[in-house]
Amino acid sequence: MDGKTTALLRTTTARRWAIDLVILVAIGLLMGFLGPFSSEHVPVVGRYIYWMICMVGGGLIGIAADEGLRRRIANLWIRTLLVSVLMTPVVTLHVFLTESFMFGGHADWAGFSQRCLQVCPILLAVMAVRALVWRQLPARVETRTLVVPPLPEVEAAFRRRLSARRRGARLIAIEAHDHYLRVHTDAGAELITLRFADALDELSRAHGWRVHRSWWVAADAVEEVRWRRGTGEIRLVGGLTAPVSRTHGPVLKEAGWL
Repeated sequence: MDGKTTALLRTTTARRWAIDLVILVAIGLLMGFLGPFSSEHVPVVGRYIYWMICMVGGGLIGIAADEGLRRRIANLWIRTLLVSVLMTPVVTLHVFLTESFMFGGHADWAGFSQRCLQVCPILLAVMAVRALVWRQLPARVETRTLVVPPLPEVEAAFRRRLSARRRGARLIAIEAHDHYLRVHTDAGAELITLRFADALDELSRAHGWRVHRSWWVAADAVEEVRWRRGTGEIRLVGGLTAPVSRTHGPVLKEAGWL
């Protein structure tokens, strides 16, 4: 490990501990303000100091244990629960010593187990807050559909069926009408005699989708897809719209339109 890597690791570790300390201080201030477990009767300054020592000290004990178990227990929430339970006696001892130091007298060791029942949920809450801060969020992956213009040869057989005017035009959609097809292009539409199934075979390698029992659309002609109550509608270039059926909707979802 070179010097730069070591320095970066130390900086990251220091930053992590600093953030943990800020979390614990904030929780300590909150507990001092709320004054739970009859601590509201303690003078204000003493109450805040007491809770700050308990929360920061107890939290650091839990964090140290969590860091020690990180490599052995990968699951964050299982580790959080385990650390909270195992460290409860140690943190309770820390609380007892703090009370003895600040308020004098002898700690009520007979009530140690009862105090553990109070400390455990607080420690669990602190560790859960820390876990939420440091949890690994799912990576957000943004996908976009890149439509590449089709190679001329993949549409060549179908285009030979069109008139000379539209043979080289941009193909937008094909609409089936019985034994005829209405072919929509940016040079207008025309009717040709061909079965829809045969047209789909000839365009099987083209960039487009069958979106309805009687519609095929070119991928690069799609401008917007609207889906509502199990059916949809595609807005194509030139203002043309085509229906989308429930059966053929998944192809658009896979392409990133839905």
